[in-house]
Amino acid sequence: MKTSRREGVWRPVGLGALSGLLAGYAALATAELVSAAVRPESSPVIAVGGAAIDRTPTAVKDWAIRNFGTEDKLVLQLGILAVLTLLALALGALAARHRRIGSAGVLLFGVVGGLAATNRPDSTSVADALPSVAGALVGAGLLYCLVGRLRSPRTLRSPRSPRSLESPAHDEATGGWDRRGFVLAATAAAAASTGVGLLGRSLNGAQGQSAVASRDQIRLPAPASAASTVPKGAALRVKGISPYMTPNQDFYRVDTALVVPKVDATSWRLRIHGKGVTRETTVSFADLLGMPLIERNITLACVSNEVGGPYVGNARWIGVRLADLLAQCGVRPPSKGGPADQLVARSVDGMTIGSPVEDVMDGRDAMLALGMNGEPLPFAHGFPVRMVVPGLYGFVSACKWIEDIELTTFDDYDPYWVKRDWAREAPVKTQSRIDTPKPFARPQAGTVMVAGVAWAQHRGIDKVEVRVDDGRWQQADLAAEDTRDTWRQWSFPWKATSGGHTLTVRATDRTGEVQTEKRTRTVPDGASGRHSVVVTVD
Repeated sequence: MKTSRREGVWRPVGLGALSGLLAGYAALATAELVSAAVRPESSPVIAVGGAAIDRTPTAVKDWAIRNFGTEDKLVLQLGILAVLTLLALALGALAARHRRIGSAGVLLFGVVGGLAATNRPDSTSVADALPSVAGALVGAGLLYCLVGRLRSPRTLRSPRSPRSLESPAHDEATGGWDRRGFVLAATAAAAASTGVGLLGRSLNGAQGQSAVASRDQIRLPAPASAASTVPKGAALRVKGISPYMTPNQDFYRVDTALVVPKVDATSWRLRIHGKGVTRETTVSFADLLGMPLIERNITLACVSNEVGGPYVGNARWIGVRLADLLAQCGVRPPSKGGPADQLVARSVDGMTIGSPVEDVMDGRDAMLALGMNGEPLPFAHGFPVRMVVPGLYGFVSACKWIEDIELTTFDDYDPYWVKRDWAREAPVKTQSRIDTPKPFARPQAGTVMVAGVAWAQHRGIDKVEVRVDDGRWQQADLAAEDTRDTWRQWSFPWKATSGGHTLTVRATDRTGEVQTEKRTRTVPDGASGRHSVVVTVD
């Protein structure tokens, strides 16, 4: 059947784009397999995603957390895959006309992926570039071969043949291309790539099994200093209010790790060194289990939490008192002549978090946590060990998957978030939140229970007040206080009348500071302002 010239011109471009897509698929599958021999974090999607996170402006990160919450990393990975798909299609279409240039473009992206992998904070070897490079070589080779099948046999003859002088447009118009060879090669490539990708994914998953097994074998000992019994009346029975203790599966997660690190507790080590450390120490997980453990209820809050936001939770933590461990290493706080005023904690994924030494050693229950709500830490929350410091936002205290502690000064070193315009020191601000009724709710006229939580860790909450529209502030009923390091629930029986109303809450901490009405964004040291909801009473 005769092929029209227009169809003959566009068909190679379309099939070239398909070839590019298959080549990109093969490249990613190969990279996944090779990353199993190096380390899962060296996979190009993860490496490029991590590099993107590191270089994303603070305002954009804040926007992503605000709009996507804990799904921000999934959105980023899907975005990277979408961009790679478009690039693969474009390079394939280009290769249909310029075979070598299109294939070289695939190699270029391998170089980009390799550079991203080796420049990550947790990269320790140039081997991290191997998955991206290997994937690019396979992808470029496959694209070159597939596009070759789109060429007319006449164009592949010896240059001495007169018939080889016919134009590519003539070949396309005649429909002369290796249809059978292309279909077989494309099908084989797709099948092989799928098999290689599944094998790589399986091997990468198997690497985490030893970590899972090590966690399953842990039995947390009874703490030498147990948490006090939660007083009766600390948890209100109000429908819609946040539970006093946040279950592990509901506890917020905000970090930069695209893949949750899975560390084997049996091989984990923590090094403590730096200024003022007279006895440099390396401890194992078993060492920590053998030390006196403390158990405390502590509320944590993320600095990215907007006013009224969800990134705050209360849990029961068990671990080793950090001040005691530092003292064993000879560390003294600045107030007692110590030369270091900053503790820099490093994670296995390269994250660095700086905490004031004075705050860590001032008597508060700062700890290296091993357990959360009665079980070993979940992987997403820092297994095997993480830091917990009551009264400080997580970005200056709550290092997950910790493996190194260095004593230094704020003048000598800027950790990850400080380099991105966040504050060096960030005590948690006095905050309160309305949990019920929800925004735009339509309660019935009569008594409506307004309730929520308030927190000012390490200071404690003294009072919560509610205002209806522009009326006077009215004192809410506070639940019993557990400790000054935990949030407090509150409730207010509102005599609701028909119509639209605005409910606003404010808290006063134990120092007498009233929650400010001045609205600020989360950068550089946490949001401020008063939470309000608009409802319509029927």
